Amino acid sequence: MSSRRVLKAAEAIREVVGMSILSDLKDPRIENVTVTHVEVSPDMRQAKVHVSVMGDERQQKLCLHGLQSAAGYLQTKVAKRIDTRYTPRILFELDQGVKKSIAIAKLLDDVLPHEKLDEAPAEESDEPLDAADGPSRPHAESDSKQP
Repeated sequence: MSSRRVLKAAEAIREVVGMSILSDLKDPRIENVTVTHVEVSPDMRQAKVHVSVMGDERQQKLCLHGLQSAAGYLQTKVAKRIDTRYTPRILFELDQGVKKSIAIAKLLDDVLPHEKLDEAPAEESDEPLDAADGPSRPHAESDSKQP
């Protein structure tokens, strides 16, 4: 179980790295990146930043290489935000969770039967309601009050 201090540091690192990727980094290799979560070691010397990159495998590897190149800059941004004896060394790791969830959703979509939306349910019919079926408007009790 991680301590509260480690969890707060992980959240601060996630915020700093995520905002820096969006606003500060101008590397053309770094595109369509989302920081999913951060794992910080108990001694707070290493931080694994899990990122999700949209695109094919080549784009993902290229983006990871660009992020690893910017790790030093990102570490200085983290050092300014969190006050610890050691600044965590940032390592980037590709998070396959989003890719796997899309693949599973596609498999389920192929396997599960689809309901046809154009078919009307058996309960509904095109016949009009008669007076014996009751009032056709939802607020029928307000009609019973005559002025």
